[in-house]
Amino acid sequence: MPLRPSITGRRQALLLAGALLAAPRVLWAQAADPLPSWSPGPRRQALLDFVASVTTEGGPGFVPPAERIAVFDNDGTLWVEQPIYTQLTFILDRIRALAPRQPEWQQDPLFRAAIAGDMRGVAAGGTEGLLRLAGAAQAGTSPEEFQRIAAAWLAATRDRRWGRLHTELVYAPMLEVLALLRANGFTTFIVSGGGVEFVRAFSERVYGIPPHQVVGSSFALAPGEADGRIVLTREPRVDFIDDGPGKPVGIARHIGKRPIAAFGNSDGDWHMLRYATEGPGRRLGMIVRHDDAEREYAYDRQSHVGRLARALDEAPARGWHVISMRDDWGRIFPHG
Repeated sequence: MPLRPSITGRRQALLLAGALLAAPRVLWAQAADPLPSWSPGPRRQALLDFVASVTTEGGPGFVPPAERIAVFDNDGTLWVEQPIYTQLTFILDRIRALAPRQPEWQQDPLFRAAIAGDMRGVAAGGTEGLLRLAGAAQAGTSPEEFQRIAAAWLAATRDRRWGRLHTELVYAPMLEVLALLRANGFTTFIVSGGGVEFVRAFSERVYGIPPHQVVGSSFALAPGEADGRIVLTREPRVDFIDDGPGKPVGIARHIGKRPIAAFGNSDGDWHMLRYATEGPGRRLGMIVRHDDAEREYAYDRQSHVGRLARALDEAPARGWHVISMRDDWGRIFPHG
């Protein structure tokens, strides 16, 4: 007569059976590709090697989670920036919407060009002119009100080439990088030359990056009071430009720590890439190069938007990895 198995024996058997049943799922999870939109190659491998190095406790490249900070440019790095910046399209639409209440704008060549959709006339105003338009389009609102206006515009306005919402024209490979880094203890920040409140209007929904992890250009805020409550009102005066040499300043002010990884796509990110990669220990700098005219756009040195020359030339000597959209990305957009 066989002996009745003990309770301990039955429990061990159940645990073993459970482990065997779970094994395929565990093995599948370990084998799952964290970067399915990336083509095999040195850039993909460099990214995986970096993450493995800084997260291997006891290894020579280990970085504590609190120091695992990665910064990303937005325009041209996380979403489409051609033929003009998305925020500029928003500004021009906003100027046209406000124009009936501002008849004096018709006497100003810059505003008259913006209202008429004359991009040559707008471009003739240069950077100073664009800042004037941006200030006029965004002044008089609180930060919260402006974010609601921007979010409503983004929910209703489509890109002319693809006929999709601008927030659908984000790069699937970069969404995967954000997810990979966060899954490995990184805190991810956007550091954009664009307006900080415009990017905050969609960053959490689209990128999983909450508003307080967005660094950007800003206009002055005036404190005041209404109905017994403190209110902040945006002024048309520029407060801070978070582009070029301003990016390391913005990072230092807002984040307070030097990033160990930086992702950009233009010479406007050159200072940020240097700031991140010139620190001690294991570092990663990556540049998205737009060289796929069929699936997106092809531009670099001569472009009026997202010009890439100096950073491209210096990338090899500085150890920055240049990502080819054409060769390194199997797909570009989440919708395929």
